[in-house]
Amino acid sequence: MKPNHKVALVLGGIKGIGKAISIDLLSRGTRVAATWHDWPESLAAMQSDFAGTGTDHLIERIDLLDTDAVPGLVQRIMDRFGRLDILINNIERGGWPVVHGRYTREQWDMEMATTLRAKQWVFETALPYLRASGDGAVVNISSIAGIIGRSGPASYLFNEGYAAANRGISLLTETWARLGAPHVRVNELMLGVFETRHGPETRGWGLLSDRQRQAIADHTLLARTGRMEDVVRAIRFIVDDAPFMTGSVIRLDGGYPLGGEPVAPMPEGVD
Repeated sequence: MKPNHKVALVLGGIKGIGKAISIDLLSRGTRVAATWHDWPESLAAMQSDFAGTGTDHLIERIDLLDTDAVPGLVQRIMDRFGRLDILINNIERGGWPVVHGRYTREQWDMEMATTLRAKQWVFETALPYLRASGDGAVVNISSIAGIIGRSGPASYLFNEGYAAANRGISLLTETWARLGAPHVRVNELMLGVFETRHGPETRGWGLLSDRQRQAIADHTLLARTGRMEDVVRAIRFIVDDAPFMTGSVIRLDGGYPLGGEPVAPMPEGVD
């Protein structure tokens, strides 16, 4: 591992996808500032795993729903590292219909504030520093809920508010790509069903019946849920190997939105 001069801010880095992205960046020499708020029982493992990479890092507890706290977070990153090159906007809140049932106003407001408002405030605050890097990169993490809504086998996974918020992320991606150009690339990674996001390592997955889980697999062309390494590889590509890509959405979902319906054999025709 060779250290590099870059610094990344990863939101929601305490476990799951955010943690996997953080550790991969650290293992490749990128210094990382990672945030956390919930799941304090996972903090010790996060601290140990980050330290094991041998790369300088900063772990910050912050409630990103408190917009007034965001400038202080970014300032602490600048005080520690002196620059910011990468922003991984990995923060969301999505209520499973099978877990939460019908919306309460509080659940709706929390999902919107977490999935949309927090991203907006962090991006706006970080943008001047990302521009100053000369080669800034932003990745918005979103969900295929934004294109399929509450439909089909995923009706138990995605509710209307979560789907609407994720469709909104794509609009943010396009607007931010215009704002960041030409020195900051902004792209979106739209995820399907993953191990730690709407998948087997979540509480909601355990509430589904075997038949409901199988229906999700049958609807996915690659017949499996996503893995951490799938996300990590996609992030590497967007950040390191896509210098001419901005304002784009990459779907990483095993082909779920296409459905599991087979293609009929070619008819003989009448001619």
